[in-house]
Amino acid sequence: MRDALGAVQSALVLGGGSEIAAATCELLVRERCRTVVLAGRSPERMASTAERLRTAGATTVEMVDFDASAPETHAEVIAATFEAHPDIDVVIVAFGVLGEQSELNDDPAAAAALAATNYAGAVSSGIAVAEHLRRQAHGTLVFLSSVAGERVRADNFVYGSTKAGLDAFAQGLGDSLTGSGASVLVVRPGFVRTAMTAHMEDGPMATTPEAVAADIVKGLRSGAHTVWSPAKLRWVFTVLRHLPRPLWRKVAASR
Repeated sequence: MRDALGAVQSALVLGGGSEIAAATCELLVRERCRTVVLAGRSPERMASTAERLRTAGATTVEMVDFDASAPETHAEVIAATFEAHPDIDVVIVAFGVLGEQSELNDDPAAAAALAATNYAGAVSSGIAVAEHLRRQAHGTLVFLSSVAGERVRADNFVYGSTKAGLDAFAQGLGDSLTGSGASVLVVRPGFVRTAMTAHMEDGPMATTPEAVAADIVKGLRSGAHTVWSPAKLRWVFTVLRHLPRPLWRKVAASR
């Protein structure tokens, strides 16, 4: 449970190799979070993050195996984590695959696998986590969504569609938790400079994992249900969301 000053004391990351989640946990640790569980399938990346968090002041950092593409295993992994750490304040769903749309166009099975990981994996893990948060009557479930799901572009429509579905699922799950003491925070970053996007040119209003992390922590402090990062993207997409499709295609193609 959060401490007397409202600081997060424990966190679980599903997708323990995420740069955004790592930066978020580091900020939380600097604000008195002492226990972090990193769940993922990249031991090397998680080990680096674990050392970073210990250096920042975490006293307990554990790594567990978690495969976002294997939803049949999610409930068991999450149950075991909550059994080992019965009181978790924040859970971050941070896994996702970007993919190359040109390659996915030639490989329907790969496109389906990407969709299963990004969306179905978040559904199975999100529902499992939500039940534990409901039982403990507190905690925030953070979903890393994307503005790519606000208006899907032709050059990444498979990825964008998974984020659109994830965003809708997360909002509905948050509504279902109303009155339970638990809550959901949906995070909608723009283009983030990470290893996953290193081969791409910066998009408009490009940001960093550290900047997104700062917005997430601010949202956790305020009890927000939605965070845009950077914040001005909210107003940009208020307009873009309603553009006629022929105009939207021209705007998206000009990026």
